[in-house]
Amino acid sequence: MNNRAIFFDRDGIVNKRIIGGYVTSKDEFIFLPKFFELFKIIKQQFIAILITNQQGIGKRLMTDEDLFEIHNFMQQQLLINAGYKFDDIFYCPDLAESNSFRRKPNPGMLYEAIEKWKINPSDSYMIGDSESDYFASVSARVNPILVGNFITSLYPKAIKIVKNLDELITYFKAII
Repeated sequence: MNNRAIFFDRDGIVNKRIIGGYVTSKDEFIFLPKFFELFKIIKQQFIAILITNQQGIGKRLMTDEDLFEIHNFMQQQLLINAGYKFDDIFYCPDLAESNSFRRKPNPGMLYEAIEKWKINPSDSYMIGDSESDYFASVSARVNPILVGNFITSLYPKAIKIVKNLDELITYFKAII
C-alpha cells in the first residue's frame, strides 16, 4: 500500500452546495471557482477520489441514474477544463439516520477506496467542508484538511484548516 490519494468531498468542495437542498441534476451542478486549478495541481502527484454522501437518493429526490448523469457531466468538465478527471467515485445514498458504515462521518467509503487502490492512508488527505468529512478521515487514519470557518482547537487532527480553495491551492503548491 504505497499509493497516495486525495479524497474529496463533493458539495462545497468541488461544486457549490445548495443550502437546505440537493444537487439533483447536472443543471444544478456548478463548479466552485478555482477548483479546476486545484485539481490540476493535485493530479500531478496524487490519485483523486470523490467520497460523497448522497442522501437525496435515499429521500427519493433523485435516482442513482440522476447521480450518474451529474457525475458524468462533472467528469467531462474536469477533463475539458483541468485535463484530468476523478480516478474513482464512491457515494453513499443512505439516509443520515441509517447510521450506515459507508456514510460519512463513518469511514466505510474511505476504507473501500483504500483497499481498492492500495492507498497508504498516512500519506493521503481528505478535503472536506464538514465535521463528517473530518471524522471519517480521522477514523480511516487519513490526514484531514478542512475548508471553511473552523475553530482549530476543535479539530486537533486536522493537518490544515483553510478558509477557501485559494488558500488550499497555496498549501498544495508548497507541499508538492
